[in-house]
Amino acid sequence: MTRSFLPGLELSRLFYTEVVAPILAKALDEVPYSAALIGWGSEVQGFDTVRSTDHAWGPRMQLFLGGEDFHARVDDLDALLDRELPIEFRGYPVRFAFPSDAPARHWVDITDLQGFFTGQLGADPDGGLPISAWLTVPTQVLRELTGGAVFHDGIGLLERYRQHLAWYPDDVWRYVLACQWMRLSQEEPFVGRCGEVGDDLGSAVVAARQVRDLMKLCLMMNRVYPPYSKWLGTAFGALPCAKALTPHLSGALSARSWQEREQHLSPAYEIAARLHNDLGLTEPLETTVRYFHDRPFRVLGAHRFTDALVSTIGDPAVRALPPVGAIDQYVDSTEVTDRGYAELRRRYIAGPGL
Repeated sequence: MTRSFLPGLELSRLFYTEVVAPILAKALDEVPYSAALIGWGSEVQGFDTVRSTDHAWGPRMQLFLGGEDFHARVDDLDALLDRELPIEFRGYPVRFAFPSDAPARHWVDITDLQGFFTGQLGADPDGGLPISAWLTVPTQVLRELTGGAVFHDGIGLLERYRQHLAWYPDDVWRYVLACQWMRLSQEEPFVGRCGEVGDDLGSAVVAARQVRDLMKLCLMMNRVYPPYSKWLGTAFGALPCAKALTPHLSGALSARSWQEREQHLSPAYEIAARLHNDLGLTEPLETTVRYFHDRPFRVLGAHRFTDALVSTIGDPAVRALPPVGAIDQYVDSTEVTDRGYAELRRRYIAGPGL
């Protein structure tokens, strides 16, 4: 069957409006509910393409109920939807398997609104999260909870939750920026030092790490949660600064010597430094590269930006934190940072055996 590609977010919005909402109007009567497409999936981020339709694809959404209504109605409502939902919508199957070896099912996922958010965050976001939660929830999870679209918010909490999570509190933002600059500072001279001792592979690896950290820094400076690796370049490419930075970052990755890598990284550092000054979060800092002490490697001295940002943090508890950052600034394992591992993440941070 030939069908035209319809972005998943629009497909699900139409599915809700034309199919699901009329069923719920009869089934729930006066019971408040909210409906949205958030959470996992490239369509939630607006990054889906025709390729995305080859698995776990079709009209879907979350149907949120209050806690008591969820426990009282979930089974009957799920069965009703299974009976009344059509076989397909706009040429896409309404029931599909995910993962591929699971039974096919409809994906109007009925869930408890508060439980859905607290399960990922470890706290109820209404009124704002504690600092500990902000620093232990991966940016990919924050993207998933604030991305997508709300189709209906009869409960009146869903939009409020998402507004609270839209971006870090100011002190936390300054802290994670400071820690990202520290990541850059720690490896700035290693591109040249590795190359100087004949380790060109090591030099290339360090350069790639610096490129990735610069991309994440720019996203955070633009108040955009960095996505996980598959979509990092796509999200970065949408930033206003990407046009100026991309040739330098690409050049650093394709370079054949440490000197050539440095020639591309140096202007990239300087562009990022000017972007920092444009934010007005600190007093303006010098943006030109300089030699690393008496060694022939050019660096920005990114720790200067760390120090300047930390000095502007108002909360003494945040200001006193070590320059390590939020969880995905120091943990790179999917098993810790993926949305499906929230409880493991909390156990990992608490410590072994806790």
